Amino acid sequence: MHTDTDPPLAGDAMPPHPGAEPDPIWGAHPLGDGQWHVGLWAPGARQAEVQMQGRTVKLTAGGDGRFAGRIEARAGDPYSMVIDGRVRPDPASRAQVSDVHGASRFTDPAYDWPAAEDYWRGHALSDLVILELHVGLFTPEGTFAAAEARLPELAALGITAIELMPVNHFSGERGWGYDGVLPFAPHPAYGPPAALKSLVAAAHAAGLSVILDVVWNHFGPDGGYLHEIAPDFFDADRSTPWGAGIDFARDEVRAFFRANARMWVEEFHMDGLRIDAAHQIRGGTPGFLEEVARDLRARTTHRPLHLILEDERNLAAPRAPDAGLFDAEWNDDYHHAVHCLLTGESESYYASFAVDPLGDLTRALAEGQVEQGQPRQGLDHPRGEPSDHLPVTAFVNSNQTHDQVGNRAQGERLITLAGEDAARAAHALLLLSPYIPMLFMGEEAGETAPFQFFADFKGDLAEATRNGRAREFAKFESFGGPVPDPMDAATYERSRPYRGDPVHEAAWRGLTQQLLQLRHARIAPLVAANPFPVRDVIRCGPHAVQARFDFGAAVVTMQVALGAPGRFAPLTDTPSFALGDPNTDAHAITVWIEETP
Repeated sequence: MHTDTDPPLAGDAMPPHPGAEPDPIWGAHPLGDGQWHVGLWAPGARQAEVQMQGRTVKLTAGGDGRFAGRIEARAGDPYSMVIDGRVRPDPASRAQVSDVHGASRFTDPAYDWPAAEDYWRGHALSDLVILELHVGLFTPEGTFAAAEARLPELAALGITAIELMPVNHFSGERGWGYDGVLPFAPHPAYGPPAALKSLVAAAHAAGLSVILDVVWNHFGPDGGYLHEIAPDFFDADRSTPWGAGIDFARDEVRAFFRANARMWVEEFHMDGLRIDAAHQIRGGTPGFLEEVARDLRARTTHRPLHLILEDERNLAAPRAPDAGLFDAEWNDDYHHAVHCLLTGESESYYASFAVDPLGDLTRALAEGQVEQGQPRQGLDHPRGEPSDHLPVTAFVNSNQTHDQVGNRAQGERLITLAGEDAARAAHALLLLSPYIPMLFMGEEAGETAPFQFFADFKGDLAEATRNGRAREFAKFESFGGPVPDPMDAATYERSRPYRGDPVHEAAWRGLTQQLLQLRHARIAPLVAANPFPVRDVIRCGPHAVQARFDFGAAVVTMQVALGAPGRFAPLTDTPSFALGDPNTDAHAITVWIEETP
């Protein structure tokens, strides 16, 4: 990584912006001299126009549902699409005048990036320590601008990357972001597009990479006008748990999301994308995700680009190093094993992991994934592929995420469910094992505030959402109970972190910093040199495990008790880190890092 004070490297400057595709199908793109190219795909429509203040310009039909035209306008001017007389926002709007139902704005992507941005080199996978955060809750102001001030504090702890929950425009003021309907437009409650670019520049100046969570598998229930404008955008034969399936076999659909991916990486300088529910992105040959991964990698050669999947299928092939596609996947298997071991919960998706959680943790530490296609008690059908041949950097491990905390009726965090001693031991195991660790905002400070589901819908949709959440949790005993009203602003405020006991938070931050200093000094260099350590993991009691990672140049040995003391063979050397004694304490971890003679 280079900082503002580093001299320019010969021949190492950021390449010129590659620009948009010729005659892009979607959206408004500046051509210079006050001219804009505007495109739309509206199959079945007879006529499409662009409506501006005081005038309307007819777009030329391409004969295949595509409409395009050259428009004279100024950046910031409002405009709307008029399709067969119906006034609608641009589905590829870069910014809205107000809400998701109103006019869009002509938005110039140009931005005055700091000179140091030309020499930003990001982080290697081996250096990643990710903090997942929600922009609206991360600070009291809930804006991109306010988040900037918090970034140096994260970097000082040893965090090297932030992962933003989706920031695209959704209905209302408050929401998780997964109900977005305008994928190209940052949510205005957080700030304009320039404020997000400023946040990225500030993160880079602080030494932090920025990964963005993108939702390409569905649109939210309010303001998703593509259903009306382009019904063929969707696959009539397929639905997802969140709405109609998208037809990725169509060129126009691929162009829409390919342009979205390019925008985030090239115009906003994102260091990576986390693809939400990749298992629901289907259709076409090659698959769209393969296409977009190859496209982004071909266009991003001056810095690392981290492409991370959320995919419940546990597929290994997309992460194979020789495939050149994706780097890593959220490893829910690791989370579920730790969670079941520490809480005893066994319902829903925890069922198969509650049978033998210590055995599953042992396998996760040894092989990455737990479910690799084998039959398992509590699992309806086999899931996954063998994963022990993948590098340790192919797995993003976590003890908590927005999903697993927020998708509980009360949104309790692990520290509330399992206790502080258990949370500390699990925290150390996560941050010192060689896999990519990810924390959920506040976890670095021992946060106890819940993270609950919230939204800001109105009328019948609000009531349907309330009733749906209540029905969802009515069948659960361990993580059910009364469901807070998602539309109540108090639910949102309850979910705000960093308002607890300063002494408690300082102690946890000190622990996090200590662990990450050791990780960056001793463990990350080993992973960088050899991401395929020989892994030997054994049980040492009903709640204890020993993991040995042999990198060749050094060996990392971890003895961990998570619920009861273990039976460990003593190691005579002084440990590199110790939190209690795993031979006598119910929750403890000891770590040795020994160079090979």
